[in-house]
Amino acid sequence: MSGDALERWRLVLGRYASSSLGGCSGTSARLDAALDFLYGREYHGRDLRPEERPAAETAPGSLEESAPGLVTWLGEVRELFPRETAEVVEGHALERYGLTALVTDPRTLERLEPSEQLLRTLLALKGHLGQEALVVARRIIRQVVEELTRRLRTDVRRAMTGRLSRDRHSPVQIAANFDAAGTIRRNLKHFDPARGQLVLQEVLFFERNTRRLPWDVIVCVDQSGSMVGSVIHSAVMAGILSGLPAFRVRLVVFDTAVVDLTDQVEDPVEVLMRVQLGGGTDIAQAVRYCTQLVENPQRTVLVLVTDFCEGGPPGDLVRAVRGLAESRVTLIGLAALDGEAHPHYDRDIARRLADCGMSIAALTPGKLAEWLVQVTS
Repeated sequence: MSGDALERWRLVLGRYASSSLGGCSGTSARLDAALDFLYGREYHGRDLRPEERPAAETAPGSLEESAPGLVTWLGEVRELFPRETAEVVEGHALERYGLTALVTDPRTLERLEPSEQLLRTLLALKGHLGQEALVVARRIIRQVVEELTRRLRTDVRRAMTGRLSRDRHSPVQIAANFDAAGTIRRNLKHFDPARGQLVLQEVLFFERNTRRLPWDVIVCVDQSGSMVGSVIHSAVMAGILSGLPAFRVRLVVFDTAVVDLTDQVEDPVEVLMRVQLGGGTDIAQAVRYCTQLVENPQRTVLVLVTDFCEGGPPGDLVRAVRGLAESRVTLIGLAALDGEAHPHYDRDIARRLADCGMSIAALTPGKLAEWLVQVTS
């Protein structure tokens, strides 16, 4: 086995492989120390004598590391590992080992790489942040939300702009609307045999059908802790939809209480700062509240984002949904609304709501936009 391969195995297996594979030096020694600082916690409670345990080990979830120590460790992780790997390591520190000092100390928080995973952690812990750390957290949340909005807006707007009208041309020259076949036919008379080239004197572009969706969209979001990814994407999606013509978007979040955040729907950051993750779940109460918002049932879509784990009597929820369906409100229940759309939900409750007329799915935001186009066309 080559020296590089041995060194990699030594890093994978950790400090206790040094007796058989040898120690590390140079950059590898720094890598080993950075990894051992975090993953050495795996040895806790494995009947090792204190002197056998890694020096960096503390109890799981411990905050014993001082802020300067964490800042130094983060600096090493950033310098030694690629960005994607550093984000994974930071995620393990927060979620697997409970090193919440990474986000509760403003100096340490400043060093973290903004990511959606970090955003989820900040939302879960924001009630425990001091004022100085909260200022830093808000800045990180805005940075992540703006990046997420930028990525999603293109897909959403594309779904909403309407199909190409292939029997009409437009003077507006947009590359996505280019009529290649029509342009060739129109310019055949300008073909230059000597050069073997088609001279384009007129370039054609299709017109797009303007899609007008005079519908109200009510986004009703379960803010229980397990729904944090869907809460983030729901807030961003509601903000994007609210900026589109002919839409009136209402945003409601709930646990055992209902909070109407429609007045802040255009600013997903403020929405997320108002969200309180955790607590019980009363879906029926939220649906009844949304019923009061319906003005024109045949031009209303209710998007219910929840894991369908109802804390109250399921019959109340079924009756509330059935009432909306009978009034001809368009209903969709999303067990997940995020980038991966991996649902975890109560299938029995979801089936009962589907029987009442609610479509049940797990969608990415782009797919939700496509669904809205289909049902409101």
